[in-house]
Amino acid sequence: MDLDVALDGWTEALDWEGLAERAVQAAAMVEPLLASERLTASLLFTSDKQVHDLNREWRGKDKPTNVLSFPMLERDDLLALAPDGPPEMLGDIAIAHETCAREAAEKGVSLEHHIAHLIVHGLLHLAGHDHVDSDAQAEAMETLEIAALAKMGIADPYGDRN
Repeated sequence: MDLDVALDGWTEALDWEGLAERAVQAAAMVEPLLASERLTASLLFTSDKQVHDLNREWRGKDKPTNVLSFPMLERDDLLALAPDGPPEMLGDIAIAHETCAREAAEKGVSLEHHIAHLIVHGLLHLAGHDHVDSDAQAEAMETLEIAALAKMGIADPYGDRN
């Protein structure tokens, strides 16, 4: 999968693009649909204000959030995607700086690890996974997130389940 990364005002001296690429690779190891070379996606590192505006416009929620995902393909379409063919746009992800920085501080984790988790989370949404309809659905998605993050050497963001 090809990921187009845009940085809008993120000034920390971290390799955000490199982190995003590592997150894509880890997510593709646990969700093989994301390994397709035909897929492209965009990732915008931006402000709470911009994510707030997107959240209000597209989800009807008048507040910022940490990550938004906008899938452009249904999961069934991804499952049916032939290995060869033209590029397919998987979707867009936007990550809000201030909310993420606050959450990382509250959780006592590095901003880098928290952002890696949110990139993986967003990619899984683009691949058709969700966590809102049932506890089983949420647990399945969290299991994939934990496995992907472990491949990056990042601890379980949900705590020790075992």
